[in-house]
Amino acid sequence: MDWQVAILAIPALLVGVWATIRVCVVAIVFGTIIGLVVGLASLSHFAPTRLAAKVYVEFIRATPLLIQLLLVYFALPAAGIELSAFWAGVVALSMNAGGFIAESVRGAIGGIDPGQAEAAKSIGMTHGETLRIILLPQAARSFLPPLTNELISLIKNSALLSVISVYELTRSGQEIIALHFTPVTIYLLIAVYYYVLITAVATLSRFAERRMPA
Repeated sequence: MDWQVAILAIPALLVGVWATIRVCVVAIVFGTIIGLVVGLASLSHFAPTRLAAKVYVEFIRATPLLIQLLLVYFALPAAGIELSAFWAGVVALSMNAGGFIAESVRGAIGGIDPGQAEAAKSIGMTHGETLRIILLPQAARSFLPPLTNELISLIKNSALLSVISVYELTRSGQEIIALHFTPVTIYLLIAVYYYVLITAVATLSRFAERRMPA
């Protein structure tokens, strides 16, 4: 460990931490929206909608995030959609998270006693009303742990954004290494920052889970 470089690097890495937090917060919000839409689509009574949701989820689960990131970064400009590296990273992370969150949504709703949906139908509630009023509120508690796991994965996977030059925690560390040639010191510091971030997320999730009604 080069403690002199470590002390100098701490504030610079904090800038990268803030960038990582921004990327992950935006990505988990959009990813949750995508996951809810795709998860509910997978429960649709309309077969083409279910098929489209299944294809999306299978593609996300069967391909590496790095390839998805590079596809977004290079394919969208070729299609006339210009995005900055930051937003290309957000789009890729959101789409990836959405695929996994969709499965969590489907599993959480599928784990509810089907008799409740049948009872709602018998009193004249539509499929949409049953989902919104009966099923989704009950699924929320069992949905929180996998959502937390996905946010933790997002934080770790955000390091891949350094490949397309997004200035996040890993990229900020790489720039410091290029100046001071102390990779062991900087990568150890980066590991500590990721550990603190992920521990904070896990702690907040446990707190929120305890506060949720049973």
